[in-house]
Amino acid sequence: MTDTSQQHTYARPWPALWALCLGFFMILVDTTIVAVANPAILEAFSADINSVVWVTSAYLLAYAVPLLITGRLGDRYGPKKLYLTGLALFTAASLWCGLSGSIEMLILARVFQGFGAAMMTPQTMAVITRTFPPDKRGTAMGLWGATAGVATLVGPLAGGVLVDGLGWEWIFIVNVPVGVIAFLAAMRYVPTLETHPHKFDIPASCSAPRACSCSCSACRKATPTTGRCGSG
Repeated sequence: MTDTSQQHTYARPWPALWALCLGFFMILVDTTIVAVANPAILEAFSADINSVVWVTSAYLLAYAVPLLITGRLGDRYGPKKLYLTGLALFTAASLWCGLSGSIEMLILARVFQGFGAAMMTPQTMAVITRTFPPDKRGTAMGLWGATAGVATLVGPLAGGVLVDGLGWEWIFIVNVPVGVIAFLAAMRYVPTLETHPHKFDIPASCSAPRACSCSCSACRKATPTTGRCGSG
């Protein structure tokens, strides 16, 4: 029974990859799309520049810090389960961002959005390495990398169109229908893989978040008026 299931999983890995790339594309777009909307957010909430910078910083920190832990959780509970949970959290948090009534609420919603993204990203790599045969794995990784590259370019362009045409809220609300489609596609095409109850490396899991937090804090303190690291 197990062998047959694994053969079926390896027989059609491409639909699973496309389903995962849709969600991966969405979370990477959100790393750059907000930069275009910063002036509109600044005006809408009458906030200071440091608060608006945290709209992006909160997302990036909540995204980067838990990656080691969420990757291990994917091994323990299954990459599909973690991916779907993260995607649901990301989509719900996107709606929360769009409906936020204050800059503080927006920053908090971005933290949840970033954590949802952190749950998703390691699972895409896990599914690729475990469902594609070795001779196809390089092509799949190339497509995954291309998705990341395109997302960083699309973010500012899409942000400009949405902010000018509909308002800053829509850079987040637009994620909701995309997230629903990505969720349904992942439910259908991503296989349920075998779990592995690995132990957590507690020292590494604790030191990585502290390093990320200190780096971000140092960048923000270097130029408190602009929120840019290394600018004069």
